[in-house]
Amino acid sequence: MTDTLPDRLSIDPNSPYYNEELLTRGIGLKLNGVEKTNAEEYCISEGWIKVAAGKSVDRNGRPLLLTIKGTVEVWPLDESGE
Repeated sequence: MTDTLPDRLSIDPNSPYYNEELLTRGIGLKLNGVEKTNAEEYCISEGWIKVAAGKSVDRNGRPLLLTIKGTVEVWPLDESGE
């Protein structure tokens, strides 16, 4: 597998941007230079990530998401987790 990551990726299996192989391998993510571990979805070209809004859920039981805008950086994690 190459180290090229998609422009947009989601952890929701129902999303068209879901990629189980990449998520299993692991990716790192920074927003405005701060590493984030709670992102549900990201888009590099549009400059945003989506994070869960606390424990709030919608009527289908999925978490409510907040969109945070900024400079998004992603990279693949190696086997040591860095």
